[in-house]
Amino acid sequence: MITVDGLPALTELAGRDLGHSDWLEITQDRVDRFADATGDHQWIHVDPERASSGPFGGTIAHGYLTLSLVIPLFTALLEVRGVGMSINYGLEKVRFPNPVRVGSKVRLAATVAEVTSVSGGGVQMVLDFTVEIEGQAKPACVARAVYRHYA
Repeated sequence: MITVDGLPALTELAGRDLGHSDWLEITQDRVDRFADATGDHQWIHVDPERASSGPFGGTIAHGYLTLSLVIPLFTALLEVRGVGMSINYGLEKVRFPNPVRVGSKVRLAATVAEVTSVSGGGVQMVLDFTVEIEGQAKPACVARAVYRHYA
């Protein structure tokens, strides 16, 4: 894990590879709880019996579940101290090139694409995220995220 203290230290991260998180197994329970939280109970996610003969050979995680895992996986890569507030400002691009089968393991790779000053005395970080699937060449998710940090 990389730890930075204060806004000036954040600016020094521009262009830096933050490495990889640990692997996280995607369980059916996690997928089912996400389905309950979002109301998306499509059979490819929540019906293992039917999904076993479906296009993916089993149940798969929701794309947005995969995207939501960026948050806990990212906190294992970067700790920001000495700021008053940090916010998720948004996403510039998200793609889901490969489904995540239940039972698979995923991890996050992150790179700081750019760091710029923003009004209000803040710093904006643009990060490139890749959610990798263990044993798969094609990633589950690629996203460009924007975070803002204020003193």
